Amino acid sequence: MAQFREKICELGFAKLDLDRENRRGFPEVIYSPGKTKAQLKKICRQMIKNKQALLLTKLEKNVFIYLKKSVPKLKYNPLAKIGFLSQIKSGKTKGLVALISAGTADIPVAEEAAVTLEFMGNRIRKLYDVGVAGVHRVMRHIELLRQAKVVIVVAGMEGALASLVSGLVKCPVVAVPTSCGYGANFKGLSALLTMLNSCSVGVAVVNIDNGFGAGYFASLINRGSN
Repeated sequence: MAQFREKICELGFAKLDLDRENRRGFPEVIYSPGKTKAQLKKICRQMIKNKQALLLTKLEKNVFIYLKKSVPKLKYNPLAKIGFLSQIKSGKTKGLVALISAGTADIPVAEEAAVTLEFMGNRIRKLYDVGVAGVHRVMRHIELLRQAKVVIVVAGMEGALASLVSGLVKCPVVAVPTSCGYGANFKGLSALLTMLNSCSVGVAVVNIDNGFGAGYFASLINRGSN
């Protein structure tokens, strides 16, 4: 049985996996909620010290401002709530990722996917506010969608857009349910169930509001197209 290399940075409250890029092709990503500002600062310093790229998801703006004092080059996307600092020089992938949001309220989750995709070296095209309430808005972009190697569909409410798009393209579709919607939406549960029950094949579903997970998964698919 093959031996796994172990390169761990022990911080007491965290064990940073410094060999993940060698195994998975991308360094460890930091989920920010539940960690103190001091813990996040120590994590950032160690990642930089070990020449790791930094991607901090669900990062609140006030925490970013705090971290930037210690990491001046750290950048921030306020819509996506992602902090990032790349120490990897890699070219763009050949394949195209189409990124769709059903409504304007879904854009923050779509932007989380967008930052992740761009950080991982993907070419992307964004189509925002093209949901099924005005289906002609997405239909006019069919040629673009059919050029993509993978499509990410971000939708709340009833979450029907992923099935519609999947029926129009031959590439995989990554569906992201969002918590956008009224009471019976159950904070994204109805959209999640719609996407899981899609009658259109080729749809993979990530968790509610998980734009990062969708971007990462789509990047793995797109990387395989090179």
